[in-house]
Amino acid sequence: MAKSSATFVCQSCGSTTTKWSGRCDACGEWNSIVEEVPLAAGPASKTLGASKGRSLPLSDLSGHEAPPPRTISKLDELDRVLGGGLVPASALLVGGDPGIGKSTLLLQAAAAFANAGLKVIYISGEEASAQVRMRAARLGLREAPVKLATETNLRDILTTLENEKPDLAIIDSIQTMWADNVASAPGSVSQVRASAHELTSFAKRRGTSVILVGHVTKDGQIAGPRVVEHMVDTVLYFEGERGHQFRILRAVKNRFGPADEIGVFEMTGSGLAEVANPSALFLSERGDPSPGSAVFAGIEGTRPVLVEFQALVAPTPHSQPRRSVVGWDGGRLAMILAVLEARCGIPFAGLDVYLNVAGGMKVSEPAADLAVAAALLSAREDIALPAETVVFGEISLSGALRPVGQTENRLKEAQKLGFTAAIVPKGGKSVPRDGIAATEIDALASFVGDVFGAG
Repeated sequence: MAKSSATFVCQSCGSTTTKWSGRCDACGEWNSIVEEVPLAAGPASKTLGASKGRSLPLSDLSGHEAPPPRTISKLDELDRVLGGGLVPASALLVGGDPGIGKSTLLLQAAAAFANAGLKVIYISGEEASAQVRMRAARLGLREAPVKLATETNLRDILTTLENEKPDLAIIDSIQTMWADNVASAPGSVSQVRASAHELTSFAKRRGTSVILVGHVTKDGQIAGPRVVEHMVDTVLYFEGERGHQFRILRAVKNRFGPADEIGVFEMTGSGLAEVANPSALFLSERGDPSPGSAVFAGIEGTRPVLVEFQALVAPTPHSQPRRSVVGWDGGRLAMILAVLEARCGIPFAGLDVYLNVAGGMKVSEPAADLAVAAALLSAREDIALPAETVVFGEISLSGALRPVGQTENRLKEAQKLGFTAAIVPKGGKSVPRDGIAATEIDALASFVGDVFGAG
């Protein structure tokens, strides 16, 4: 016969028996024994079985808690991306291409937080101590009160952090860490998952903020299991093109602040310098208006940013025209070309199309549709857009223009940089009339006719 897994518990004293009886042998109470259903069905070795844990205290959604305290690094661009500063006991993951400047940024951040009063430990698993000290000397951070160690053994690292009790620990990088209880090579999925779990648990248990550096794959995603991004509180990507001096720190996940916030830095000989006004920097090399150029007023997180879209349209010598995109979605470009041909009668067959976002910026907003269409039409017709004009709006498949959010903030940023005209979708909210002339258009065909005299 199969062994019964039923459990009988006395409601008076809590004693447990394997069978029911009318009187409890432990406390002598009558009719106090009841059968309890196990937490999980199945064998105890594979499921939770019949053993129960403690009951958790529950609270209402209406409860009020003060926002977590934050430490300001005085690196305004970094504090902006973090949501206003570093939160105690938080876990952050920073990813980026090799050589993009992750270690430089984090060494500057470590010095800034140390100067703000935090106890900071920087642990490098990729470089020797001498290399880190050379970088610190180049950045002028030799006197910063940052403690340095080079180690890859996770057990030794956690023991050191347990003894030192720092406020912030920076691990560079998580792919070099190895736990001796996991039988696989450093950098493998199992090692990365185990190391990230242990470091994140330590951060929550001991109140130490932990910043993990993560390698990226050739697709630009952080290498290793995606579960690591779910474990941490904040995921930051450090972006930039090798040929440009601009670097963008982008938050794609933040439990303590807005996601999609960006911080802009400029790579200089003495490290990363903050860019307080990125719009002016992205448009600094823009000369006289030329065909194929359109200025887009976008929103990145909470900040308006103006960038220049550049397009080139040329006859192709090949049977299959090329569609090359840098800084924007290639699928979105194909959609814009199809709408221009189907709704406006402007074909791009037999023409190579090249689209670029100046300055190495990456734009993902649908509001950039109209600026892309304007740049493409300007390049195809060889007609420059009106000077000092910004363009934004979303294009639907029917050819209609849809209004986008934060119109007022976009136009205020454009006005601040000296732009005097804007082409916007009709129906947008809070379109200011003072200081900048906003032309409202309801369809792409109207835009083509009004601006380029075709349709």
